[in-house]
Amino acid sequence: MDHRYRVVDVFTQHPLEGNALAVFPDASAIDGVLMPRIARELNLSETVFVLPATDPACAARLRIFTPAKELIFAGHPTVGSAFVLLDDGLIAPGMQNFSLQEGVGAVPIRVDSGVRPLIWLRTPPIEFRRTFDAALCARALSLEASDLLPIAPQLVTAGNPSVFVALKDKPTVDRAWLDLSGLQAIRASLTPSEADAFFVFVFTPTPEGAYSRMFAPEHGVVEDPATGSATGPLAAYMIRNRLISGAPGTRFVSEQGTKMGRRSLLHVHILGQDGQDGIEVGGYVTPLIKATLRL
Repeated sequence: MDHRYRVVDVFTQHPLEGNALAVFPDASAIDGVLMPRIARELNLSETVFVLPATDPACAARLRIFTPAKELIFAGHPTVGSAFVLLDDGLIAPGMQNFSLQEGVGAVPIRVDSGVRPLIWLRTPPIEFRRTFDAALCARALSLEASDLLPIAPQLVTAGNPSVFVALKDKPTVDRAWLDLSGLQAIRASLTPSEADAFFVFVFTPTPEGAYSRMFAPEHGVVEDPATGSATGPLAAYMIRNRLISGAPGTRFVSEQGTKMGRRSLLHVHILGQDGQDGIEVGGYVTPLIKATLRL
Protein backbone atom coordinates (compact mmCIF):
# COMPACT_ATOMS: atom_id res chain seq x y z
CA MET A 1 0.00 0.00 0.00
CA ASP A 2 1.21 3.52 -0.81
CA HIS A 3 1.05 6.27 1.81
CA ARG A 4 1.52 9.87 0.74
CA TYR A 5 3.54 12.15 2.97
CA ARG A 6 5.25 15.52 2.93
CA VAL A 7 8.40 16.89 4.52
CA VAL A 8 8.37 20.55 5.54
CA ASP A 9 10.90 22.73 7.36
CA VAL A 10 9.22 24.47 10.29
CA PHE A 11 10.13 27.79 11.93
CA THR A 12 12.00 29.00 8.88
CA GLN A 13 11.48 30.70 5.53
CA HIS A 14 14.52 28.96 4.05
CA PRO A 15 14.79 25.35 2.82
CA LEU A 16 17.18 23.07 4.73
CA GLU A 17 16.93 25.23 7.85
CA GLY A 18 14.45 25.09 10.71
CA ASN A 19 13.14 21.75 12.01
CA ALA A 20 12.28 19.11 9.41
CA LEU A 21 8.94 17.36 9.86
CA ALA A 22 7.26 14.47 8.05
CA VAL A 23 3.46 14.70 7.82
CA PHE A 24 1.15 11.92 6.62
CA PRO A 25 -1.99 13.99 5.82
CA ASP A 26 -4.27 10.91 5.66
CA ALA A 27 -3.04 8.20 8.01
CA SER A 28 -6.35 6.39 8.41
CA ALA A 29 -4.96 3.26 6.72
CA ILE A 30 -1.76 3.17 8.80
CA ASP A 31 -1.89 0.80 11.74
CA GLY A 32 -0.94 2.30 15.09
CA VAL A 33 1.74 -0.36 15.48
CA LEU A 34 3.38 0.83 12.25
CA MET A 35 3.45 4.51 13.19
CA PRO A 36 6.46 4.37 15.56
CA ARG A 37 8.29 2.09 13.12
CA ILE A 38 7.78 4.60 10.30
CA ALA A 39 8.99 7.41 12.60
CA ARG A 40 12.15 5.43 13.34
CA GLU A 41 12.66 4.80 9.61
CA LEU A 42 12.36 8.50 8.71
CA ASN A 43 14.47 9.42 11.76
CA LEU A 44 13.41 13.08 11.96
CA SER A 45 12.79 14.86 15.26
CA GLU A 46 9.08 14.12 14.78
CA THR A 47 6.72 12.45 12.35
CA VAL A 48 2.99 13.24 12.38
CA PHE A 49 0.08 11.00 11.38
CA VAL A 50 -3.14 12.93 10.71
CA LEU A 51 -6.41 11.18 11.57
CA PRO A 52 -10.08 12.19 11.74
CA ALA A 53 -10.81 14.10 14.93
CA THR A 54 -12.87 12.45 17.65
CA ASP A 55 -13.49 15.92 19.13
CA PRO A 56 -16.05 17.71 16.94
CA ALA A 57 -14.46 21.05 17.83
CA CYS A 58 -11.21 20.04 16.09
CA ALA A 59 -10.36 19.94 12.39
CA ALA A 60 -8.13 16.84 12.68
CA ARG A 61 -6.35 14.61 15.19
CA LEU A 62 -2.56 14.34 15.31
CA ARG A 63 -0.43 11.45 16.55
CA ILE A 64 3.14 12.63 16.99
CA PHE A 65 6.21 10.38 17.23
CA THR A 66 9.89 11.00 17.80
CA PRO A 67 12.19 8.14 16.74
CA ALA A 68 11.85 6.78 20.30
CA LYS A 69 8.39 7.62 21.69
CA GLU A 70 4.95 9.16 21.15
CA LEU A 71 4.32 12.71 22.40
CA ILE A 72 1.07 14.15 23.72
CA PHE A 73 1.97 17.60 22.37
CA ALA A 74 4.70 19.11 20.23
CA GLY A 75 5.13 22.54 18.69
CA HIS A 76 6.80 22.16 15.32
CA PRO A 77 4.55 19.17 14.42
CA THR A 78 1.49 21.28 15.28
CA VAL A 79 2.59 24.28 13.20
CA GLY A 80 3.87 22.11 10.32
CA SER A 81 0.75 19.94 10.21
CA ALA A 82 -1.49 23.01 10.19
CA PHE A 83 0.46 24.30 7.19
CA VAL A 84 0.19 20.99 5.31
CA LEU A 85 -3.55 20.65 5.99
CA LEU A 86 -4.14 24.19 4.71
CA ASP A 87 -1.79 23.78 1.75
CA ASP A 88 -3.42 20.48 0.71
CA GLY A 89 -6.93 21.95 1.02
CA LEU A 90 -7.87 19.55 3.83
CA ILE A 91 -8.80 22.62 5.87
CA ALA A 92 -10.73 25.32 4.04
CA PRO A 93 -8.30 27.78 2.40
CA GLY A 94 -8.32 31.13 4.16
CA MET A 95 -9.49 29.61 7.47
CA GLN A 96 -7.68 31.62 10.14
CA ASN A 97 -8.83 29.95 13.35
CA PHE A 98 -9.25 26.23 14.06
CA SER A 99 -8.07 23.59 16.52
CA LEU A 100 -6.06 20.39 16.22
CA GLN A 101 -6.65 17.47 18.58
CA GLU A 102 -3.59 16.12 20.40
CA GLY A 103 -2.94 14.09 23.52
CA VAL A 104 -3.23 17.23 25.66
CA GLY A 105 -6.61 18.05 24.08
CA ALA A 106 -7.59 20.74 21.58
CA VAL A 107 -4.72 23.03 20.54
CA PRO A 108 -5.98 26.35 19.08
CA ILE A 109 -4.38 27.53 15.83
CA ARG A 110 -4.35 31.08 14.47
CA VAL A 111 -3.11 31.99 10.99
CA ASP A 112 -1.76 35.38 9.99
CA SER A 113 -2.47 35.27 6.26
CA GLY A 114 -0.01 36.45 3.66
CA VAL A 115 2.24 35.24 0.88
CA ARG A 116 3.98 33.26 3.64
CA PRO A 117 1.40 32.63 6.37
CA LEU A 118 2.62 32.89 9.96
CA ILE A 119 1.01 30.04 11.91
CA TRP A 120 0.48 30.35 15.67
CA LEU A 121 -0.42 27.74 18.28
CA ARG A 122 -1.77 28.49 21.74
CA THR A 123 0.44 26.80 24.34
CA PRO A 124 -1.46 24.41 26.66
CA PRO A 125 -1.55 25.30 30.38
CA ILE A 126 1.96 25.70 31.81
CA GLU A 127 3.01 24.12 35.10
CA PHE A 128 6.08 25.08 37.14
CA ARG A 129 7.66 22.18 38.99
CA ARG A 130 10.81 21.71 41.08
CA THR A 131 14.06 23.63 40.84
CA PHE A 132 17.55 22.12 40.52
CA ASP A 133 20.99 22.78 41.91
CA ALA A 134 22.84 25.09 39.51
CA ALA A 135 26.22 23.37 40.01
CA LEU A 136 24.66 19.97 39.24
CA CYS A 137 23.16 21.27 35.98
CA ALA A 138 26.44 22.97 35.05
CA ARG A 139 28.39 19.72 35.44
CA ALA A 140 25.76 17.80 33.46
CA LEU A 141 26.16 20.33 30.62
CA SER A 142 30.00 20.24 30.74
CA LEU A 143 30.03 23.81 32.06
CA GLU A 144 31.13 25.67 35.19
CA ALA A 145 28.65 27.04 37.72
CA SER A 146 29.90 30.53 36.80
CA ASP A 147 28.60 29.96 33.25
CA LEU A 148 25.00 30.08 34.53
CA LEU A 149 22.97 33.20 35.28
CA PRO A 150 22.02 33.52 38.99
CA ILE A 151 18.62 31.92 38.39
CA ALA A 152 17.65 28.46 39.62
CA PRO A 153 17.22 25.90 36.81
CA GLN A 154 13.62 24.68 36.88
CA LEU A 155 11.41 21.97 35.44
CA VAL A 156 8.51 23.58 33.53
CA THR A 157 5.99 21.81 31.33
CA ALA A 158 3.12 22.37 28.92
CA GLY A 159 2.95 18.64 28.13
CA ASN A 160 6.64 17.88 27.65
CA PRO A 161 8.66 18.51 30.84
CA SER A 162 11.78 20.60 30.24
CA VAL A 163 14.57 21.66 32.59
CA PHE A 164 15.36 25.30 31.77
CA VAL A 165 18.92 26.47 32.39
CA ALA A 166 19.77 30.16 31.84
CA LEU A 167 23.36 30.76 30.65
CA LYS A 168 25.40 33.94 30.55
CA ASP A 169 25.95 34.42 26.79
CA LYS A 170 25.73 32.88 23.32
CA PRO A 171 29.23 31.31 23.30
CA THR A 172 28.35 29.51 26.53
CA VAL A 173 25.12 28.20 25.01
CA ASP A 174 27.14 26.93 22.06
CA ARG A 175 29.63 25.18 24.39
CA ALA A 176 26.94 23.35 26.37
CA TRP A 177 26.54 19.63 25.73
CA LEU A 178 24.32 17.00 27.33
CA ASP A 179 24.81 13.26 26.87
CA LEU A 180 23.04 10.37 28.61
CA SER A 181 25.44 10.45 31.56
CA GLY A 182 24.71 14.15 32.08
CA LEU A 183 21.00 13.50 31.81
CA GLN A 184 21.23 10.73 34.38
CA ALA A 185 23.08 13.05 36.76
CA ILE A 186 20.10 15.42 36.67
CA ARG A 187 17.63 12.52 36.89
CA ALA A 188 19.34 11.19 40.04
CA SER A 189 18.07 14.25 41.93
CA LEU A 190 14.43 13.43 41.09
CA THR A 191 12.00 11.32 43.08
CA PRO A 192 10.54 8.23 41.32
CA SER A 193 7.25 10.08 40.76
CA GLU A 194 9.12 12.89 38.96
CA ALA A 195 11.24 10.64 36.76
CA ASP A 196 9.36 10.96 33.46
CA ALA A 197 11.41 11.60 30.32
CA PHE A 198 12.33 15.27 30.04
CA PHE A 199 14.17 17.73 27.82
CA VAL A 200 17.04 19.97 28.89
CA PHE A 201 16.69 23.46 27.41
CA VAL A 202 19.56 25.96 27.63
CA PHE A 203 19.28 29.60 26.61
CA THR A 204 20.58 33.11 27.12
CA PRO A 205 18.55 36.35 26.91
CA THR A 206 19.23 38.50 23.82
CA PRO A 207 17.91 41.86 22.57
CA GLU A 208 15.59 39.88 20.25
CA GLY A 209 14.44 37.50 23.00
CA ALA A 210 16.52 34.36 23.49
CA TYR A 211 19.24 32.22 21.94
CA SER A 212 18.48 28.58 22.68
CA ARG A 213 19.37 24.91 22.36
CA MET A 214 17.48 21.78 23.44
CA PHE A 215 18.71 18.25 24.20
CA ALA A 216 16.45 15.19 24.40
CA PRO A 217 18.56 11.99 24.25
CA GLU A 218 15.81 9.90 25.89
CA HIS A 219 13.49 10.84 23.02
CA GLY A 220 15.98 9.70 20.40
CA VAL A 221 16.81 13.34 19.61
CA VAL A 222 20.39 14.29 20.46
CA GLU A 223 19.63 17.96 19.77
CA ASP A 224 16.40 19.50 18.49
CA PRO A 225 16.58 22.38 15.97
CA ALA A 226 13.32 23.97 17.19
CA THR A 227 11.14 23.06 20.16
CA GLY A 228 7.78 24.80 20.02
CA SER A 229 6.37 22.86 22.98
CA ALA A 230 9.17 24.25 25.19
CA THR A 231 9.04 27.83 23.87
CA GLY A 232 5.81 28.77 25.65
CA PRO A 233 7.25 27.49 28.95
CA LEU A 234 10.51 29.31 28.10
CA ALA A 235 8.56 32.56 27.85
CA ALA A 236 6.79 31.87 31.15
CA TYR A 237 10.11 31.06 32.86
CA MET A 238 11.72 34.23 31.48
CA ILE A 239 8.77 36.35 32.61
CA ARG A 240 8.84 34.80 36.10
CA ASN A 241 12.56 35.56 36.40
CA ARG A 242 12.26 39.07 34.89
CA LEU A 243 14.34 38.31 31.82
CA ILE A 244 11.62 39.67 29.51
CA SER A 245 8.57 41.88 29.96
CA GLY A 246 5.30 40.21 30.83
CA ALA A 247 3.26 43.14 29.49
CA PRO A 248 0.25 42.19 27.35
CA GLY A 249 1.14 42.05 23.67
CA THR A 250 4.87 41.54 24.27
CA ARG A 251 6.54 39.78 21.34
CA PHE A 252 9.98 38.24 21.06
CA VAL A 253 11.89 35.63 19.07
CA SER A 254 13.75 32.56 20.30
CA GLU A 255 16.56 31.60 17.92
CA GLN A 256 17.31 27.88 18.13
CA GLY A 257 19.23 25.30 16.09
CA THR A 258 21.91 27.72 14.88
CA LYS A 259 24.79 25.79 16.43
CA MET A 260 23.74 22.62 14.55
CA GLY A 261 23.29 24.42 11.21
CA ARG A 262 19.45 24.44 11.34
CA ARG A 263 18.69 28.05 12.34
CA SER A 264 15.08 28.34 13.51
CA LEU A 265 13.11 31.43 14.53
CA LEU A 266 10.25 30.83 16.96
CA HIS A 267 7.97 33.83 17.44
CA VAL A 268 6.31 34.39 20.82
CA HIS A 269 3.26 36.52 21.64
CA ILE A 270 2.24 37.16 25.28
CA LEU A 271 -1.53 37.38 25.85
CA GLY A 272 -2.62 39.22 28.97
CA GLN A 273 -0.38 40.34 31.81
CA ASP A 274 2.40 37.75 32.33
CA GLY A 275 0.68 35.46 29.83
CA GLN A 276 -2.38 34.92 32.01
CA ASP A 277 -4.54 34.77 28.85
CA GLY A 278 -2.12 32.41 27.12
CA ILE A 279 1.17 32.33 25.25
CA GLU A 280 1.25 31.89 21.47
CA VAL A 281 4.18 30.36 19.63
CA GLY A 282 4.35 30.87 15.88
CA GLY A 283 6.48 30.39 12.84
CA TYR A 284 6.78 30.13 9.10
CA VAL A 285 6.86 26.82 7.23
CA THR A 286 8.84 25.98 4.09
CA PRO A 287 7.59 23.01 2.00
CA LEU A 288 10.36 20.73 0.80
CA ILE A 289 9.40 17.17 -0.25
CA LYS A 290 6.35 15.33 -1.56
CA ALA A 291 6.85 11.58 -1.36
CA THR A 292 5.22 8.18 -1.13
CA LEU A 293 6.00 5.44 1.35
CA ARG A 294 5.29 1.98 -0.04
CA LEU A 295 4.67 -0.85 2.44
